[in-house]
Amino acid sequence: QSQLVESGGGLVQPGGSLRLSCAASGFTLAAYRVGWFRQAPGKEREGVSCISSSGGATNYADSVWGRFTISRDNTKNTVYLQMNSLKPEDTAVYYCTAVRAVSDVCRLRKDEFVHWGQGTQVTVSS
Repeated sequence: QSQLVESGGGLVQPGGSLRLSCAASGFTLAAYRVGWFRQAPGKEREGVSCISSSGGATNYADSVWGRFTISRDNTKNTVYLQMNSLKPEDTAVYYCTAVRAVSDVCRLRKDEFVHWGQGTQVTVSS
């Protein structure tokens, strides 16, 4: 059974850091474009970052530019989202998503992604 499993969420103070992981099982993530989206209560799900299958292309939402870094380790079948300088407005459920794609592009459009994880809660609060 193919699935994505997120981990690494939790409670952190403003200015702190977290690293989210997205591990794939049942398929080889190396052939997939992977994205991170988030959804806060009462808000639409929004794109945070994505990375192409080769890792050669990345994209970030303006709100996280310079603070978040996406990376992948295809030997571990895992994609990471390093989140630094966290703000209360980063509080949300973070979802990992993937689509099989070989082109070296990456766009933060949720309708382009197929597989979704269950999400991990990130809370930024003092």
